[in-house]
Amino acid sequence: MNKKRYRPRFIDNTYRPDAKVGRFLSALIFFGVSYGLYRGIQDNYLAEIIHITPFERGIVEFFREIPGLLVILILALMYRFADSKIFKIGVAIMAGGSVGLFLTSASPVFMTKIFVVIFMVIFSAGEHTIMPVRATIAMDLAKKEKTGASLGLSNSISQFGNIAGFIFVMVLFFFLGKIDFKRTDVFGYRIVFGASAALIITSALIASALRETTLKPQRRRFYFAKKFKKFYMLEIFYGARKQIFLTFAPYVLILQYGADPSIMSILYAICAGFGMFCSPLIGRIIDKVGYKAVMVADTLILIVVCILYGFAHRVFPHNIAFLVVCCNFILDSIISIASMASNIYVQRIASNQEEITATLSTGISVNHIISIFIALMGGWIWKVTGIEVLFSLSAFLGLLNSIYAATIKKDEELTAD
Repeated sequence: MNKKRYRPRFIDNTYRPDAKVGRFLSALIFFGVSYGLYRGIQDNYLAEIIHITPFERGIVEFFREIPGLLVILILALMYRFADSKIFKIGVAIMAGGSVGLFLTSASPVFMTKIFVVIFMVIFSAGEHTIMPVRATIAMDLAKKEKTGASLGLSNSISQFGNIAGFIFVMVLFFFLGKIDFKRTDVFGYRIVFGASAALIITSALIASALRETTLKPQRRRFYFAKKFKKFYMLEIFYGARKQIFLTFAPYVLILQYGADPSIMSILYAICAGFGMFCSPLIGRIIDKVGYKAVMVADTLILIVVCILYGFAHRVFPHNIAFLVVCCNFILDSIISIASMASNIYVQRIASNQEEITATLSTGISVNHIISIFIALMGGWIWKVTGIEVLFSLSAFLGLLNSIYAATIKKDEELTAD
């Protein structure tokens, strides 16, 4: 007689009774820890070890984001694959990039700007490959009325892994500092890159055991539909907004305020902690009040965030400005979680799961059309005019985003259509 397997209540409440979510969520945890390690040192490694300037940081980001622009082509090559298989391939590609980044810290031969960028691009290719399918797998495994909660929960689990990675970096560099570790010494970075590579390989091995999802293995190679035109436009705004913060906000803390890897990891850990608890909450808010309200509120708060990034050092004394920007960094991370609202919007107007995956992958490419140029322009704007103009531009884009999001129809209107 077969015994019924115990499943935690939050799993039963969120996912379909037949959904096999254990391996997927386990892969996300190891992925999250690995990514937390990598993200915790990335910007300090570029600034202090590889000596990438703010202008060059924009160039690096241009190349790093090219896989995002080409994700629609990458997925076109795998159009016959199930989403779970694409997820496996994406994590494996990330593992290859992570091993390469470890080599850049372990060997003087590879410790050059060119090799670092090459391996960052490989890592990015895997990361962007799994972006649309991770969301669709999470939604597919969920009960029909719990898609927002499922997205929030999967994000929360990834954030939990991130926290573990950030805490490791924080503790490591704290103790290295106690034994006169110099910020220009590569030893600490080598340890973190090695641990990150080992964990992402573990995630890839777990992902390789995932069962096929209920998603159809056949999908359109390229997909643009008129009904998703507002989603595509929102992705353009999101791409511009995301790129400025992802690329230049950490550099503001590192170069303007002298934040070391330990401080950056503390901030990332706090962000991930808020993300872990806020992701399910925001998911439930989307389910309750609708994606439109969340989209508008998100970008209105963003305007305040932009102003503080750009002008805190002119309004407050240096030490107070540093604390303000740190709080701002955390708030920025929290409101970025609300971007999942656009995934729910796509799901509500899509005809089937295949159309959701195709549209989300197209959306990623669309937002990268603008983001790769924003990366280049941002570095140039910082160099020529300073951070004030750079973040004022981001505030203006946030305002346009809010206005445009306000034109989206409500859930009930879409149902009526």
